[in-house]
Amino acid sequence: MIGWLRAAAAILVLILVTPPAMLAQWLAIRTRLFSDRMVPRLWHRLVIKLLGIRLQVRGRMHEARPLLLASNHVSWTDIMVMSAAAPVNFIAKSEIAKWPIGGTFARLQRSVFVERERRHMSGAQASEVAERLAAGDAIVLFAEGTTGDGNLLLPFKSTLFGAASLMVDSGRAESVTIQPTAVVYTRFHGMPMGRRERARITWIGDTPLLPHLMRLLKEGAVDVEVHFGEPVEYRKSASRKAVAQEVERRVKEMFIEARRAPPPGRR
Repeated sequence: MIGWLRAAAAILVLILVTPPAMLAQWLAIRTRLFSDRMVPRLWHRLVIKLLGIRLQVRGRMHEARPLLLASNHVSWTDIMVMSAAAPVNFIAKSEIAKWPIGGTFARLQRSVFVERERRHMSGAQASEVAERLAAGDAIVLFAEGTTGDGNLLLPFKSTLFGAASLMVDSGRAESVTIQPTAVVYTRFHGMPMGRRERARITWIGDTPLLPHLMRLLKEGAVDVEVHFGEPVEYRKSASRKAVAQEVERRVKEMFIEARRAPPPGRR
């Protein structure tokens, strides 16, 4: 009963807050009177609080531009968590743009939509990402290309780093800074997560979104860490595959370290 009351209260708050936030973000994009990064970050901080997700940030987003953040991917909540942690934009799969509500949110956050089923990011898509990087946007790339189960990392797809390759090959930038980033869900109701607990958080494949959302709203009390690692420079002489492997290695190190049982009092 308490879980349902908690979920109902959270939904009511979202219903009251979300329309004004969407309007404010639309005005920010159209008028440039204030930063279009401010509203999404505040809204996502509210959302994770309502979901009962407690965020800890380790390290900081690099100040260099152009900046591509390469991260693992566990759930739709990663977007809320990453946006709450830093002022970022996202590369999203193209089908999200067609979602009735999620697509609107993604467009308002100025996400770049790509067709991840293709072997290579198309030239137009890579060019759009490159333009956004050149404009100073910090872009998050979920480099596994899909969501994992939160227990193991999937191999990073080097083809998704096409925008970085395009920028240096075309001379738009001497280098692109790629920052390894790890999103790790560590505790559930204060206890270290095992495989069973991570299954409550992960969102894989065609899992229905609404039941997953309602479960989080009712249960809450999830701890998550975002780790910003040491960056890798992508230069003209670089091998895209080698860079992807090195970034993956660094993300995996942070991922494994964060999954170790946090000491008492670390929240």
